[in-house]
This record gives sequence, C-alpha cells and structure tokens, in this order.
Amino acid sequence: MTTALGGTELIAVAARSALDRKAEGIVCIDLRNRPSAADWFVVCEGDNAIHNKAIAEAVLDSLAQQRTRPWHVEGREQGRWILLDYTDVVIHVLLPDLRAYYELETLWEGSPRYGLEDESALDTLGS
Repeated sequence: MTTALGGTELIAVAARSALDRKAEGIVCIDLRNRPSAADWFVVCEGDNAIHNKAIAEAVLDSLAQQRTRPWHVEGREQGRWILLDYTDVVIHVLLPDLRAYYELETLWEGSPRYGLEDESALDTLGS
C-alpha cells in the first residue's frame, strides 16, 4: 500500500472521479471522533454492476495517478458492492438495492456527513 494522499484530499480526488463516472448519492461520513477502523467512510452507488466497476476503476486510477494505492480491494469481480480500503478512508460503491438493505449510513448516526453530489460540495468537506 502506498498513500501519498490521505483524508479530505483523498476523498476529494475520489469523489471527483466518481462524479465523472456519474455515481449517485455520494455521502462522506466523518468518523474521526468515533471509535472506528477508519477516519472517513464514503458511500455511493451506480445503476448496475458494470457501472459500479467503472466508478471503482475510475477512483482507483485517479488515486494511483496521485501515488495512492489501496490497502485492500473487495468485490471487484461481482461489482455489486465494491470496497476500496485506503486505511484512513474506506470507499463503498454499492448497487441501490444493497445500499437500501444494509443502510451503512445509519451505522454512524450523529457523525458529521457531507453530501458530495457536485464539485461545490467538496469545498465544505471537513470544515
């Protein structure tokens, strides 16, 4: 694993890439003040498994260009729920039905969260 970027910088690059691939419902959850395996969770969705794979590949490629590689990647083959683990930031790319079923965002009620549906929202991240 190589991490040149971390925290909000990594999230900004990842979110821009996901937006470029038309990811929907991008939400970032700040877990820095909670007992958690990561400082940040990012959750988004694609229309289908192929779309999810394209979103995940775009995120992986854009971060690799910044010399930032994941510690672990899970679910890439099936594309239903892809997890990109950058240790301090964990990115979930899910199908809408899985996102609705597991309700990941509800696991950290009360934690600051940011909707990252457009470029301007990235400016408020972590502030």
